[in-house]
Amino acid sequence: MSLLPFMFAGLMTTLKVFGITLALSLPMGILVALGRLSKNKAISGGVQLYIWIMRGTPLILQLVFIFFGLPLVGITFQRFDAALIAFSLNYAAYFGEIFRAGIQSIEVGQVEAAKVLGYGPIKAFMRIVLPQVMKRVLPPVSNELITLVKDTSLVYVLGLGELLRAGKIASNRDASLIPLVVVALFYLALTAMLTKLLKDCENRYSYYQ
Repeated sequence: MSLLPFMFAGLMTTLKVFGITLALSLPMGILVALGRLSKNKAISGGVQLYIWIMRGTPLILQLVFIFFGLPLVGITFQRFDAALIAFSLNYAAYFGEIFRAGIQSIEVGQVEAAKVLGYGPIKAFMRIVLPQVMKRVLPPVSNELITLVKDTSLVYVLGLGELLRAGKIASNRDASLIPLVVVALFYLALTAMLTKLLKDCENRYSYYQ
């Protein structure tokens, strides 16, 4: 088996985990932030407990618990689905805290001014608050996204053939470190492209400064 097709097969799994996790965890993070800021103590307390658990335990343990532990109580997921659930829940907690800090950094007067202009709470949040929050949280969100690219390698514990696992198999098969070097180059290319994309996003939101 040639090296590059084998690597590209693993890369596709890595990109799927990254892309779907991002699509799920970012909106979940906004909901987590709003729950964290809720005046309802039951909602706020429940969200704080969720954040504490997700941020206080290793992601690899969460993967193992969801795929290997939940079947013990009759809840079973496919490998890929289990990975997505664990990643989305984990990163939503981190994004939630980032968005919470961003929301709290917006001056109260802006929300009050939106109300004077006739904006309802949802419209004021979507049109006034959220664009400014996105600008302010882009740097920490960018850091989390770079970490997410590398964390995708953890799905190997579920037996998924992602990029790093493909490299390890090829390295053992060929008794060579070259596959692992290729893996490193793939990760560097991914993070470089992501960094460029996020920089462009920062420039796009620069008019909010």
